Amino acid sequence: MNLKQPNSNEATGTVNRSRSVVPMSGLCTRCTDGCKGGCEIWLSSFRGREVLYPGPFGEVTAGADKNYPVDYSHLNIQGYAQGAKGLPEGLEIGSDTALFSSVNTETSYGWDRKVTMSLPIFTGALGSTEIARANWEHFAIGAAISGITLVCGENVCGIDPGLVRDSNGKVQKSPEMDRRIEIYRKFHQGLGEILVQMNVEDTRLGTAEYVASKHNLETIELKWGQGAKCIGGEIKVKSLERATELKNRGYIVQPDPTRHDIQQAFKDGAIKEFERHSRLGFVSKEGFLEEVDRLRDIGFKRVTLKTGAYSAKELAMALRYSSEAKIDLLTIDGAPGGTGMSPWPMMNEWGIPTFYLQSLAYQYAEMLKAKGIRVPDLAIAGGFADEANAFKALAMGNPYFKAVCMGRGLMIPGMVGKNIEKWIEAGTLPKTVSKFGSTIPEIFVSYQELKEKYGERMSEIPVGALGIYTYAQKFRTGLQQIMAGSRNFSVSSISRSDLMSLTEESAKISGIPYVMDAYKDEALDILLA
Repeated sequence: MNLKQPNSNEATGTVNRSRSVVPMSGLCTRCTDGCKGGCEIWLSSFRGREVLYPGPFGEVTAGADKNYPVDYSHLNIQGYAQGAKGLPEGLEIGSDTALFSSVNTETSYGWDRKVTMSLPIFTGALGSTEIARANWEHFAIGAAISGITLVCGENVCGIDPGLVRDSNGKVQKSPEMDRRIEIYRKFHQGLGEILVQMNVEDTRLGTAEYVASKHNLETIELKWGQGAKCIGGEIKVKSLERATELKNRGYIVQPDPTRHDIQQAFKDGAIKEFERHSRLGFVSKEGFLEEVDRLRDIGFKRVTLKTGAYSAKELAMALRYSSEAKIDLLTIDGAPGGTGMSPWPMMNEWGIPTFYLQSLAYQYAEMLKAKGIRVPDLAIAGGFADEANAFKALAMGNPYFKAVCMGRGLMIPGMVGKNIEKWIEAGTLPKTVSKFGSTIPEIFVSYQELKEKYGERMSEIPVGALGIYTYAQKFRTGLQQIMAGSRNFSVSSISRSDLMSLTEESAKISGIPYVMDAYKDEALDILLA
């Protein structure tokens, strides 16, 4: 198994001096006294806990590079020369109707009150991180005009500089939360939705009550830890005053900004930043069911749940409890995944990898179904970035998995669009972009399409949103082509039989037939008839 090399990585800005490295530890085979850098142990010797995180923190998105024994690349998609599943009822099947451009990529989720999206993808939780805040206009409007759901992540109210709390410590005013919801709604046109996520801190702060009463949101999402993998969401701040403010609000802040020695170290310049952590959650069946009932009593039409790459036990809890609570969407997030705020060792070494986790989820869902228990709609997350692997996940999880949750795959286009605009204004457009043109209408193939649709409102759409929409259209077309090749003309018609395992180990884990066995009986029937 080809694994990442420990003790050095671009994400942490560290390298090995030697070409010969011990595979398990990542140490140079000849560690020299007087080395000037810079492996992780070397850098940790004077920067300590800073080296646990990808950097520059808050400016990068980071994903683990561990190569797991089996992943979605170990599956291939079946192609057929006949048939067409999922065409509109009553439509005659033939070469003039079964066109790839006719493929319907819409999907929906919800126990009773369904939400429809234009594509079977939606954003991961974009919460209190600086990248989410600074790029929110691009991300939110991009998701809205693309017709997909946007998840506003945890701790947004809690870290809001403009937060006002009432006498009971509950949120009374949160300008940042208001801004986020209003920006999405500005261009929302009925497909997808914005939902707000809650962790332990949000529950204590009364975030659900606030977004329900002020914004009349229809959906709220509970979260079982997992903001920065299993240790709760976190951010970093670079001022002593801000760190102290967050500590006074009840957050865990490390190192402790109220300690005299820490204050002095910050004044000396040794400590340059502080981490804000959330508390760990503790899940019980009774507590979970009561919380879901409480949220519905507040007025939410839909309650969803996001859980992470925990053990098989927690996966079973999530599925069974969600079924009993009639959860509208359960999003299961596998390793690695991530948007750049998780400690790097945890990114690489913690949790069940996505392929294995989804395989277990499918097995457990089948068990519940056999007992006559309805399985809630499911979504899978954890490292997805393209339509081919999204198709594989939807097919492998049929009929339970309705969508794929994406983190960096939907963030990157927003940042690319934003930066293209900056480069044009500064006259520093790189050749990688300028070869396509020098203006926004020249560079973005979707510009005129949106201009035709929105007219004068086009000036209100940031270029990062244009980037997300353009990427979404590429995703849609690519997915249509893959689906047509497997003769699926609606997302609901995709099935496990549309996949084959390329390795016997993949077949064993997923239950998808090995390539040499897939359709073997049908093939022999034709040959030997």
